[in-house]
Amino acid sequence: MDTYRALLAVVISFVILVGYQFFFVGFGAKKAVNEPAPTTSVTSVTTPAATNQTSQLTSPTQEALKQPLASPVQPARPAREINIDTDLYSAVITENGGAIKSFILKDYKESRAKDSAGVQLVKTTEQEGFPLTFSWGGMVATNTFYGTDTDKVEFAGTETTAALSMKGLSESGLELERTYHFNRNTYLLELVVRVKNVSASPLQGSALLHQVNLPFEEAGKGSMTSLFSGPALFMDGQRLEFKSKDLTAAPKTIQGNVDWAAYDSTYFMCGILPENKGGTSVTMQQTDKLVTMQVGAVPDVLQSGEEKVYKYHVYFGPKKLSLLEKTGYNLDKAVNFGWFDVMAKPTLWLLNFFHTYFKNYGIAIILVTVAFKLAFWPIAQKGLKSMKNMQKLQPKMVKLKEKYKDDPAMMNKEVMNLYKTYKVNPLGGCLPMVLQIPVFFALYKVLLMCIELRHAPFMLWITDLSAPDRLMIGIDIPYLGGLPILTLLMGASMFLQQKMTPTTADPTQAKIMMFLPVMFTFMFLNFASGLVLYWFVNNMLAILQQYLINRQANKTLAV
Repeated sequence: MDTYRALLAVVISFVILVGYQFFFVGFGAKKAVNEPAPTTSVTSVTTPAATNQTSQLTSPTQEALKQPLASPVQPARPAREINIDTDLYSAVITENGGAIKSFILKDYKESRAKDSAGVQLVKTTEQEGFPLTFSWGGMVATNTFYGTDTDKVEFAGTETTAALSMKGLSESGLELERTYHFNRNTYLLELVVRVKNVSASPLQGSALLHQVNLPFEEAGKGSMTSLFSGPALFMDGQRLEFKSKDLTAAPKTIQGNVDWAAYDSTYFMCGILPENKGGTSVTMQQTDKLVTMQVGAVPDVLQSGEEKVYKYHVYFGPKKLSLLEKTGYNLDKAVNFGWFDVMAKPTLWLLNFFHTYFKNYGIAIILVTVAFKLAFWPIAQKGLKSMKNMQKLQPKMVKLKEKYKDDPAMMNKEVMNLYKTYKVNPLGGCLPMVLQIPVFFALYKVLLMCIELRHAPFMLWITDLSAPDRLMIGIDIPYLGGLPILTLLMGASMFLQQKMTPTTADPTQAKIMMFLPVMFTFMFLNFASGLVLYWFVNNMLAILQQYLINRQANKTLAV
C-alpha cells in the first residue's frame, strides 16, 4: 500500500505541475487526468447457473478448511521423504498426504549473502499443512498415507523426465494413486491422480487439490514490499486477485473456466493448472498470513469398481515473463502490468536486450531511460520552448489582467489575441508531458515488478536494484540504517531541474513548487534503487535539455 500511496503522490504532483500551466495564464480549460484503475479484486463470485453445483462442493470444501483430523488408515511404518533434484530446483515429497514438503529454487537466493540458501516456496509446517494434498468427497487429505518404494527420484542417463508413483487408501473405500511427472529443465510438474472405488457401494464426491501457503518473502528485509501477495486466478480470460480482508471472515468460492489458481506474489508463484478447467471451483480462505486454496472438479459418482483420473499441471517457480510465456497455459498473465501492459512488455524486452550486452541491469536502466528520452526529445523540446515563450509573455499577461480585471470576457479575448500574435500555444507545454505519462508508468511498473532486478547489483554500494538505496557508514542511522546517497542526488537533481524550468506561476506558487523535490526525496527513500536510478538519470537528461533551450533563448535575445 505504501507503494500505491507513493504512486498516487507522483500522479498528484504531476497533475500539479501540468495544472499550473493551465490555471495561471488566463486560459480556463481544464483537463482531467485519471489514475489507472487497480486490478479487479473479486470478493465472491457465484453465477446463478452454477449455484446448485457450488452448493454440492461447499460442504466437503468447507470441511477441508478446518483443522485436519487423524487419518483412519494408519501406515505400517513411518512416512519416508522422497527427494527430487533437478537443474532448477530441489524438492521433497512426503508420504503423508503425498504433499510437497520443500521446494527450493536453485537460481534465486533468499538474500544477497554469499552463503544464502535458495528461495524456499513451501514455508508452512506439518501442522499448518503442505501443498498438493488431494481429497475426494469427505475424505481427510492431510494425513492420508501414500506408500512408495523409493526415497529418491532419479533421471536416467540423459533423460529429462522422471516419475514418482504413490498409492493410498481412504476409510470410505477409495484406492488412490498419485503420479508426479518431473522435467529437469522446467518448473512445470504434472500430477495425475487415479481414484478407484473398491467398496461395495457407489460413492459420490468431488476431487479437490489443496494448496497451502505462507508469504514467500517477509516485508522490510532488504527488498521491495510485495504489491500483491495472496490468491490469484486466471479465469474466463480475466485475472482476479483476492485480498486478505475478503477471505478472513469466511471462505470464498468462485466457479468458471479456470486456467490457473495460484498463491501469487511480486516475484514468485505456486500455481495449480487443472486439465479439465471447465466448471472448476476454487475455494479460498486466509487466517492471519496462512492462505488455503482448494481447486475442485465437478461432482462425480463412482460405482463399485469404477475409477476416475484427474490431471493437473503445477507451476512452482519465478514470475519471469519470458519463462512464463514459454511455459504456456496463460501463466504470463501472472505478471500483471495492468493498463500499461501493452507498453510495459516491450519496455521489459528492451531492458533485457541491453542487459544481454552489458550484463548489468543498472546500465540497462540507464540506457532504457536514455532511449525513451531520445524518443520523446523532439516533443519535450517543443513543450519546453513553449513554456519558455509563455514565460516571456508573462509581463504582458500581468498588464492585461490588471487592465481588464473587471471584465473577464474581454481579458480572455485579449489573452487569446496575445497568443495568436506571438504564435504561442498555451497547451504546448502541457501536452508533451501528458503524452509521456503512459511511458513513465509503464517503465515504473516494469522496474517495480520484474524479477530480473531482484538482487541485481549495479555498482559501488548499490548491490540490489530491487532494494532501497543505502550506503552503510558504520553508524546505524535511525529509520534509514544507512545513507540514501542516490536518493539525495535524485532530490538535488529535481531541485535543479525545477529551478531551470520556466514557470508562469506567481512567486508564492513558485515557492510551493520548489517544495516538490523535498517531498519526492522523502517519498523515494524506500523505493527500489532501480526506480531511483531511473528518476535520477531522467532528471539529468531533462536538465541537459533545458540548459540547451535556455542557452538558445539567451543567444536569440542577445541578437
